[in-house]
Amino acid sequence: MKTIKLSQASRSLAEYAADLGDEIVILTQRNRMVAAIVPLKKIDRESVALSGHPEFLRIIERSRADFRSGRVMTLEAMKNELKVRRSPNKRLQPTKAPRRPATKRRSGARLRG
Repeated sequence: MKTIKLSQASRSLAEYAADLGDEIVILTQRNRMVAAIVPLKKIDRESVALSGHPEFLRIIERSRADFRSGRVMTLEAMKNELKVRRSPNKRLQPTKAPRRPATKRRSGARLRG
C-alpha cells in the first residue's frame, strides 16, 4: 500500500491509476486518509456500490457479531426458515383445450365475407 499526501501529489489521478498494478494508493490530507485509488480487477459495480453502503455495512457487522457470539444457523435450517408456503396459482395451470396455431396469410389475399 502506498500513501501520498495530497499536497505532494505531482501527477494526475489517471497516471496514479495507470501505475496501480495490485497496489492500493491512499491519499492523505493533514495525516488523515481522505481517499483511496483501488484496482478494480474482477469486481463488478454492484460490489463496489455495496462496499460503501452504510446499511449494508451494518448488516455485515451485525452478522459477524452474531457469528462471534455463536448465533449460527445451518443451511438446512435457513432453507426451512425462508420456505414460502402457498397454494399453487390456478391461473398458471395449463388450459384444457390446446390453442389453434396461427395461420399465415399470403400478402394481398383478401378475406371473403
